[in-house]
Amino acid sequence: MNATGGGFLLGLSNDLAEVVERAGSHVVRVNARRRVPGSGVIWSADGVVVTADHVVEVEEGITLNLPDGREVPAELVARDPGTDLAVLRAQGLGGTPAELAELSTVKVGNLVLAVGRPGEDSPMASIGIVSALTGPWRTWRGGMLDRLIQTDVTLYPGFSGGPLVDAAGKVAGINSSILARGMSVAIPAETVRGVVQALLTQGRVRRGYLGVSSQPVPVPTSLAQSFSLAQAIGLLVVGVEPGGPADKGGLMLGDLIITLAGQPVQDAEDLQRLLGPKSVGVATPIRIIRGGQLMEVIVTVGERP
Repeated sequence: MNATGGGFLLGLSNDLAEVVERAGSHVVRVNARRRVPGSGVIWSADGVVVTADHVVEVEEGITLNLPDGREVPAELVARDPGTDLAVLRAQGLGGTPAELAELSTVKVGNLVLAVGRPGEDSPMASIGIVSALTGPWRTWRGGMLDRLIQTDVTLYPGFSGGPLVDAAGKVAGINSSILARGMSVAIPAETVRGVVQALLTQGRVRRGYLGVSSQPVPVPTSLAQSFSLAQAIGLLVVGVEPGGPADKGGLMLGDLIITLAGQPVQDAEDLQRLLGPKSVGVATPIRIIRGGQLMEVIVTVGERP
């Protein structure tokens, strides 16, 4: 029994070491702040590196320490503080681009490893499980994540910007130490893919806005029954920005928003989730209750400055 158990543990240990070695082949050290450096992931063969926005404190003089021991200069291409992501580019990078895990394969209880390269030598790693999947989730910086991956791995100093990898060594997300206080979280690869594409093609992530302030309130029972509404909560407009998209589209103070683009809106999180990059510039139907009547206005969604 002891031999069998020892053989199992030895095999598991070797497998985990191979996963870290594989993941480490696309993890770089990012030297872009004065104190502890961050980590980054080789995203593509043409020199693109993804890291955490908060570890990039300077925009000039950035260097990367590569898995093969070289140090190369890098430039900041673009950044998105909302999702705590930044894109760098370096010439002659080499290395192995990361292979991404599909979000559907990441489940609570899965074994995962956080991999970083805060030093100039071999990568570092910590192990844990996926403890929760929540979302869509809006960050305190204003970005929207498809999901928030919460884990019990230890994010050592310098791990931010490095990958959270699954048992096959695929990147499930990018680790961030600032998006949730007291928790180890990762930005899912699905979100990272979309943000990186937007930063490379547009230089920013476009986010829609209506120009309203609002608060959730119960839909009066009599109106909900009269209009056969399934939802019990709507979003009351308590402020309209003069000249903003909502103002131009006819939304008024006191309107109760029920749906946007056909999707229920019950709180600010719903509204922000629906005002994604694809909503900008689109004439969007908004179903409201005004003066006891159910009606629809069309608002062309603006782009958040």
